[in-house]
Amino acid sequence: MAPWLVPGRTANPSGSHWAAAEARQALDEARDTVSGVLGTAPGDVVFTASGSEAATLAILGPLRAAPGAVVVASVEHHCVLRAARAAERAGTAEARVVAVGGDGTVDLSCLAKLLDEHVRVVSVQLVNNEVGVLQPFGDVARLVRRRAPHAVVHTDAVQAAPWYDVAEMARGADLITISAHKFGGPPGTGALAFRRSVPVEPVVYGGPQERERRAGTQAVAAVAGMAAALGAAASNRAAASAHVRRLRDRLCTGLLDDIPGTRETAPGRDKAPGHCHLLIDGVESEALLVLLDAAGLAASAGAACASGAMEPSHVLLAMGFEPTEALGALRLTLGPASTDDDVDFALREVPRAVAQLRAGGHRLARTMAAAR
Repeated sequence: MAPWLVPGRTANPSGSHWAAAEARQALDEARDTVSGVLGTAPGDVVFTASGSEAATLAILGPLRAAPGAVVVASVEHHCVLRAARAAERAGTAEARVVAVGGDGTVDLSCLAKLLDEHVRVVSVQLVNNEVGVLQPFGDVARLVRRRAPHAVVHTDAVQAAPWYDVAEMARGADLITISAHKFGGPPGTGALAFRRSVPVEPVVYGGPQERERRAGTQAVAAVAGMAAALGAAASNRAAASAHVRRLRDRLCTGLLDDIPGTRETAPGRDKAPGHCHLLIDGVESEALLVLLDAAGLAASAGAACASGAMEPSHVLLAMGFEPTEALGALRLTLGPASTDDDVDFALREVPRAVAQLRAGGHRLARTMAAAR
């Protein structure tokens, strides 16, 4: 990223002078890298300011080009769910929501009932962003092809990109979204990849950048950083996944053993290596997170972008948990930089905080929360 952060080299890639040509070349090289990892042609990668923007374009873009029904899973990220609702309010779509089972995976029989010739977009993520459960995406895509022949299939691969071969895992997708910060790239950078030609109308208006699918001057440094990080993540995927999975398993097993009344969410399901999601009886997430934060441990109850809004997770509610159960959720995530010392720290601090709350320390935690 460094060369593109130097004053004087921050040229607009759409310009005609030599500096613009250098910036444009950097974008082209980044497209080559991203397309190679995601299994698309280089020209079919659209750079955006976030994964949420990319997903919004994937939902609204095709519906603006050809109105119809949009089908989304009930456990999708808010960017997908809210984009579907926005299309419905705008009168360009009928939003249909697919139920999931208690393990968080899409109910294929429910999906089949919602598919017909009026469906224009179907969106099901590869990996759930909160609980880490893998969706049966191949089955979803095959079902859509049979029952909704005019539908565009989109998958949110944001959580899958660090750990899996997305090009293979999302073979049945037409559109794939990723977000750089999930695999070590700069925050505020994302991409939408087209696996086949899909007519879309932009959701950001302006110039003809990104083949007129997303206007605005590209952030060359951020895009270069995202491509470098994605390439590195793909090269190191097997080793990183094994390392993180071992740490995650030790963390989850230790917390389940050390904290009575604790359950793993969707036990027995295959989950992304970095996800440890638990439900802790008799403890409210809000109070627990305050104590963990004070101890120096970064945790959340649900999606990171929803932290601070302590309401029951829509993912857990969709999975059939009661609101009181969902309010006891703890989400701990690990990455390639995580260490055994990090796990040891969490195994010490989380049981200590839970014990304090169960002993009446919730008053302290609420006082601290109010002070913040």
